[in-house]
Amino acid sequence: MTAPLTPPPPPHEPSSHEAWPPSPAGHAGVAAAPHDAAYGQDGPGMKTELREAAVITVAVAVAGVLFGLLWVWLAPNVPLVGDLADDQWVVYFKDTEGEQAIGVDGTFALLALAFGALSALAVFWRRRRGGVPLVVALAVGGFLGSLLAWRLGVWLGPESDVIAHARSAGKGVTFSAPLKLGAKGALLAWPFAASLVHLGLTALFGPRDPEQYEPYGTPPKDGYGAPMA
Repeated sequence: MTAPLTPPPPPHEPSSHEAWPPSPAGHAGVAAAPHDAAYGQDGPGMKTELREAAVITVAVAVAGVLFGLLWVWLAPNVPLVGDLADDQWVVYFKDTEGEQAIGVDGTFALLALAFGALSALAVFWRRRRGGVPLVVALAVGGFLGSLLAWRLGVWLGPESDVIAHARSAGKGVTFSAPLKLGAKGALLAWPFAASLVHLGLTALFGPRDPEQYEPYGTPPKDGYGAPMA
């Protein structure tokens, strides 16, 4: 007589109360991620960011020295003429319809925009990430650099005392007016350009947040979102 055939037992499925096998990283449901000892998994700590921001602020501000030298070199000269009237010196613009004074402000603004873009590019190339401290450092450093360039250009440019300069040049002799920044809003061109360019580079080429995948070993769920036994 042949013994009845019995079906093999169904494979054991772990219940919702049983622990699922750990992931290769040693933690259940969490994949292994590289860890940078200097910056950590979520970026550098606040102290590191503040220290980097301070260094960037100083470095960007010091670049204002080069900015000021270029402004003195590239800014157009504003011609003036001295004359004597009732034994007193009077100074006039040689070309009353000239646009050299506007060119001085325009040169400063264009140089500020260029320095802002270059400083933002250098910081992003060095750090390859964004962050509020870096943007604030670029803005503050750019403003300080603009102030330094402005004062340095005035100091290195033609003599600021136009009456004394007219006396030394002589009556009817053309001389250059001192460098003067008429549009003070140009001081904000560097911080504005640096912040905007850095934010754009971060948005286009900065690190992306990892996509949220289902953790390894997660039990299947039914239509109501509850784990299936």
